[in-house]
Amino acid sequence: MKDDAIIHSVIFSLNHEKGSSAEQRFLEDGRAALSSIPTVKEFQVFREISPKNTYDFGFSMKFDSRADYEAYNAHPQHVAFVRDRWDQEVSQFLEIDYAGYEH
Repeated sequence: MKDDAIIHSVIFSLNHEKGSSAEQRFLEDGRAALSSIPTVKEFQVFREISPKNTYDFGFSMKFDSRADYEAYNAHPQHVAFVRDRWDQEVSQFLEIDYAGYEH
């Protein structure tokens, strides 16, 4: 990973019934909307399998630089997805942003 690259991860649970079509639609729409933003690299969707926490899903993506990450945050598609879908359909989340660690 490049020194200034960032991995952006968010783990979350939805207000939808587990296994429902609404749950599946959110995950598919999230992938479509967020992965098509030009600075997003290696977008992935994960399903939580551990009983150690109460989250159900994860989105993860990489950015080549902080500038690319900031461009993603301000991008109209990201802003619209958060406003129109995330804020209404996500019941809890934790966001983590990683950069390479050298010592």
